[in-house]
Amino acid sequence: MKHLYTYVTAALLAVGVTGVRGAGVQNPISLDSQSLSLNTDSTSILSTLHSETLQADENTMPATLQECLEKGLNKNYSLRIVRNEEQMAANNATMENAGLLPSVSLSAGYSGSIYGNDVIPREGDVAHNRGIYDDGIDAGVDVSWTLFDGFKLYANYDRLRELKLMSSTQTRLAVEDYMAELTAEYYNFVQQRQRLRNYVSAVELSRERLRIVYERWMIGSLSRLDLLQARVDFNADSAQCLKQRELLASSRIRLHELMAEDSLNVNFSSSEDGITLLVLPDFDSLWVQTRDNNASMLIAAHNRTLADIDLRSVRSRNYPYVKLNAGYGYRTNHYGSGGTLRRNQWSGDMGVSVGFNLYDGKRRSEQRNARLSVKNAELHEYDLTLSLYTDLADLWQAYENNRMLLALEKENVVAARENYDIAHERYLLGDLSGIEMREAQKSLLDAEERILVAEYNTKVCEISLLQLSGGITIYLE
Repeated sequence: MKHLYTYVTAALLAVGVTGVRGAGVQNPISLDSQSLSLNTDSTSILSTLHSETLQADENTMPATLQECLEKGLNKNYSLRIVRNEEQMAANNATMENAGLLPSVSLSAGYSGSIYGNDVIPREGDVAHNRGIYDDGIDAGVDVSWTLFDGFKLYANYDRLRELKLMSSTQTRLAVEDYMAELTAEYYNFVQQRQRLRNYVSAVELSRERLRIVYERWMIGSLSRLDLLQARVDFNADSAQCLKQRELLASSRIRLHELMAEDSLNVNFSSSEDGITLLVLPDFDSLWVQTRDNNASMLIAAHNRTLADIDLRSVRSRNYPYVKLNAGYGYRTNHYGSGGTLRRNQWSGDMGVSVGFNLYDGKRRSEQRNARLSVKNAELHEYDLTLSLYTDLADLWQAYENNRMLLALEKENVVAARENYDIAHERYLLGDLSGIEMREAQKSLLDAEERILVAEYNTKVCEISLLQLSGGITIYLE
């Protein structure tokens, strides 16, 4: 930015530097007595302006939209987080987490004791026993299995599998949102670059007008006011060019951020010089695709299914439960005294328990609330359907209007170019004033700006329509 400002300033100075305009009349905007060649110096500076603004990415291989999307889909941090969450949901969707499989536990232990005793017989000597050590080792396997719980276990398993499917749909939604955002920013970059080219072209036109005014002012055919006005217009166009260069850089940085590039300041160049529009199906076909494929609609359907599963889970408390418990163990004991040295024991046990929860104080309210949740999920689905239809209709109307506007602006820009060419010829012949010439130039620049805006707005509507209908992945083809 600093170098570009220096070049533009130098161009202005080069335009304003003259010697003497006529005998004894000093140039009111001269900087010194040395005259610089406007045709050579200003052209050289303008060429440098081109190099700084439009050829900064000359050494960068132009990237297509498909390449940017593929890179971003692999590297974007937000998408990587969403995919990890999807994998977590897939890991949770197992029969073990639902409680359908038995739980098996293994236990083992060791115990020991040291004691002493005195044995006093009715006849004979007293026996004093000290430091007697008894120990024992035990090990066992226990199994606990809920055979029936009012179908709650199966409801839990269905819930985990539905959450897995919904997580996959949420990942798809995140991918589609990302693709829409990156595609819109890619074409915003294309638009900003083309706008910069238009502004540089405007600077060229203003420079040429300034050169003509300057030469005519030198021979006295134009006033100082005409020269100053031409210089002000040149300054204004140059400033606009500088501002547009900043907007282009911001768009490039945003693209690098979306693609998770290691550096945000590296060069970038798009392979497209203009915005290309796709041919979309008619409104009815788009609505059918939206109704069947929209990710938000699919998530709403998942939520309705989850509400049904929750209702089944609550109703399971109306049924009894059946649980199986079994175990097998081994124990060995070693005795430090007495007639028994060691005892080994093997044992197994098994039991079935059946129960029923007669009253817990909140079963009815929970069932009523679960039924309301199912109803709310259905209502939300209907509301989302209406909202999507409204959004699609609004976007389609905007899309059609922008297409008609784009066709009109294409005609306008042709007329504006022809108008400028005629005005330029008349201006060279001295048959047109500088203000009228500036109006023709401004009309051309405004027409080029309007066609850029119409193209981009149409493209954004196209992207939004494809995103709603679930067809955004067409940009990867």
